[in-house]
Amino acid sequence: MPSRRKPQTPKAPADIFAPTTRNAGKRGPGRPPVHDEAWTKVTVVLFNRQIVFLDRLAAAIRAQTGAAISRAQLIRALVDAAADADIDLTASRSEAELKETILARLGRQTHM
Repeated sequence: MPSRRKPQTPKAPADIFAPTTRNAGKRGPGRPPVHDEAWTKVTVVLFNRQIVFLDRLAAAIRAQTGAAISRAQLIRALVDAAADADIDLTASRSEAELKETILARLGRQTHM
């Protein structure tokens, strides 16, 4: 005759409702954070042609260097470059004027 197992003692209510903590040595799901400063997740609408540009640029960077660069990294780099370029964008009244001002600073004029 098989021996009977002793029933387990149920957990105390304090244990059941205690907040779950992750094991400090165990990594959670997703990519590890790579940001050195505070950040905020935002949603931005881009045109399909802009997504194609970012994806092709990321693919070209990966093909040439082996480094995987994300769309977000590309966008952050472009924003930081514009911020560091000492370009006065405050007179711009539209997206087209912003683009013209930036292109003029880069020495590339376009006609609207």
